[in-house]
Amino acid sequence: MKYDNIHEGVFLSRPNRFIAKVLIHGKEEVCHVKNTGRCRELLIPGATVFLQKADLPHRKTQYDLIGVRKGKRLVNMDSQVPNKVFHEWLEKGYFPDLSLIKPEYTFGKSRFDFYLEAGSRKILVEVKGVTLEEDGVALFPDAPTERGVKHLQELSQALDFGYEAYVFFIIQMKEIQYFTPNGKTHKAFAEALVQAAKAGVKVLALTCHVTEDSIQAGDFVEVRLE
Repeated sequence: MKYDNIHEGVFLSRPNRFIAKVLIHGKEEVCHVKNTGRCRELLIPGATVFLQKADLPHRKTQYDLIGVRKGKRLVNMDSQVPNKVFHEWLEKGYFPDLSLIKPEYTFGKSRFDFYLEAGSRKILVEVKGVTLEEDGVALFPDAPTERGVKHLQELSQALDFGYEAYVFFIIQMKEIQYFTPNGKTHKAFAEALVQAAKAGVKVLALTCHVTEDSIQAGDFVEVRLE
């Protein structure tokens, strides 16, 4: 995926989860943060950030914050992009004979990110974007997610109805050693992911090639559940 109209800035502060104050071209601006997660390890005063200018007169903010430099690592933190990255990656042929890609598919009481058909296979996919990294290890979630637990439980139930079920963790950066659930932040999610994998839900993680104005799926990395 390619962004246009990207500008470099300096992060100043985050008054709430929706907006940030940044310094762009020597001027302080209020921008929209395209990630409502905590991102405390990313949005540190003085950090270099990357912003997309909207150029829409009716908008309250002219810029969207989409990326940040964490040391030498460039992290895309646009929470809307993992599904787009996954969709582009799907078209490269991971599922042979793929004939249908349907976003936002309802099963039971949950809405999953994708329903796929490949030959006779019926496949449910939930996509999770990952921006938290510690010492080269990618972690999810960065805040408790009861919705995430519910999704894992219903993916497991879907197996009994003849579906295949996948969770894809899209790691919005590269040079990651492995992925593991963040049990310190949300033990219930980590336990639910282990149970889902034992039930037959496939858990996969993909890194991404990230630049200031683009992001695309990269390589699989090891998933460590226990």
